[in-house]
Amino acid sequence: MKKLILCTIVAGMLLSACNSSTKTGGAATADNVSATNAPVMKFEKETHDFGKIKTGDKVTYEFKFTNTGKSPLIIKDAIATCGCTKPEWPKTPIQPGEDGAVKVTFSSIGKMGLQDKQITVTANTNPAQSMVHLIGEVTN
Repeated sequence: MKKLILCTIVAGMLLSACNSSTKTGGAATADNVSATNAPVMKFEKETHDFGKIKTGDKVTYEFKFTNTGKSPLIIKDAIATCGCTKPEWPKTPIQPGEDGAVKVTFSSIGKMGLQDKQITVTANTNPAQSMVHLIGEVTN
């Protein structure tokens, strides 16, 4: 009889634990912000032409942006189309109305001719990805 009561209590605890859900108490996180309150990453320029450079040169440009949304902007990642282009981004949240920048460095070692490097920025925006381009020409 004691075993039956103990099994019933344990089963009840397991069922109640499975049915409970965690709530944030209304606090905004990167994943639960509604589309109307989502941050918006508005770039000053989405394309930068670095012009003509010689093979082996490096160029750096900062794609400046403003969070024009209603909640903090959190950049999760920034990826370039090849290893010759390295993006750097703010690791802290950008508050509504504040500015930030994605710094991109392109190394022309081993490159020749016209270049178009796309950088994909993933953030808690809607849509989640924004793209900027670094273009130019590598000469001898």
